[in-house]
Amino acid sequence: MLDVPRGAALYVGALVGPGLLLVPALAAHAAGPASIAAWAALLVLSAPLAVTFAALGVRRPVAGGVSAYVEEAFGKTAAAAVTGAWFLAAGVFGGPAVALIGGYYVADLTGSGTAVAVAVALAIYVVVFGANAAGLRLSSGFQLFLSAVLVGVVALAVAVAVPGRAGDHWTPFAPHGWWAVGTAANILMWLFIGWEAMAQLAGEFRDPRRQLPRAMALAFAVIAVLYTSLAVATIVTGAGTSRVPLADLVAVGFGHAGRDATAVLAVTLTMGTMNVYTSSVAKLAAALARDGTLPAWLGGDAHRSIPRRPLLALLALAAVFLAALAAGVSGTGDLIRTSAACFIAVYVFSLASALRLLDGVLRLAAFVSLLSICVVGVFSSAYLAVPAVTALLVLGVRRAGARRSGRRRRPSPAWSPRPAPAEAAPSARMPSPSDRRRDR
Repeated sequence: MLDVPRGAALYVGALVGPGLLLVPALAAHAAGPASIAAWAALLVLSAPLAVTFAALGVRRPVAGGVSAYVEEAFGKTAAAAVTGAWFLAAGVFGGPAVALIGGYYVADLTGSGTAVAVAVALAIYVVVFGANAAGLRLSSGFQLFLSAVLVGVVALAVAVAVPGRAGDHWTPFAPHGWWAVGTAANILMWLFIGWEAMAQLAGEFRDPRRQLPRAMALAFAVIAVLYTSLAVATIVTGAGTSRVPLADLVAVGFGHAGRDATAVLAVTLTMGTMNVYTSSVAKLAAALARDGTLPAWLGGDAHRSIPRRPLLALLALAAVFLAALAAGVSGTGDLIRTSAACFIAVYVFSLASALRLLDGVLRLAAFVSLLSICVVGVFSSAYLAVPAVTALLVLGVRRAGARRSGRRRRPSPAWSPRPAPAEAAPSARMPSPSDRRRDR
């Protein structure tokens, strides 16, 4: 059973991940010192967001997480097909971004460039996917430990880097205009995905109505202090132009030794996160294939604890994305914003479900959260095309499959319309906090 401190730790672990090693610098690069306003806005948004998902967890403690809420509110097609496909797309684009974060830190450690970073990222992919294919996975406890180490390193780096520099680099405050603050918020959204993850563990608390909100409140306080401090440190040290901002912060107080240690931590955390996350994405892909949403070939070995066919497909896609980055066609920021756009789409569906499932003040919190997420989503601009196209393709594939199935049944004179039997395939669900660590 979970208690309040461990529940809060799982909350923090669901939010904190490798994204902290790069995303703050991308936001500062996009909006300059005004990016602090984006951090503040997302923290304000997180309050009703966390309250909404905590309420869903308490009132409807189901293992399927947000996909189960969407299914209850809008039906199975919306839940398993569209929501599941969006989450899968977020993983497809987010995985290479996470691997590249580790690659950048290795390249910085060795004094190399983008080519080495891409090579290291691909190597990380091969090692992680090979481990998953062999059934080797890190425990959720070890992943939680890595997240705790990252929090400690960030706190130490901030404590060392900020004193004496608190007034530096604040002007010009909005060098790229105020619209860039929205762009920064859209980038930073990658660090705020995870509040929904604890909803499906509500049943693990002895008294979820009392303990889950307390765990959420404690986690929110930790995240607010951590993120605000990191945002300020990134600005005052001028780390917004760096691809290894945390290494720059640590180097302020600990020199090259601290910088080298940060690179080792970055690679360890990246591989740990991907190891846990990859299996969940592979299982989701296999489940969607068995459901008729993806090509049937991907679900051919869905009976395995970690299906290998989806792993091969994901590795091939990662190689394409990394090759495009090496060729200068795209950048890490593009991958992160595409992944964030897919996550935003999942949140829009989830919060729209909450409007139908909750009532009273909690429904108001869901409405405020939905409105805020939609505003952040506007700044995804062209990246919203990915979840839009994904939804259209998924619905098209399912409709085509239904037509083929109907044609096969038509010759039988005994056939009559009736409800489809329950599926034997594993349900497409969102990863739990033990599955996900933000690749972000």
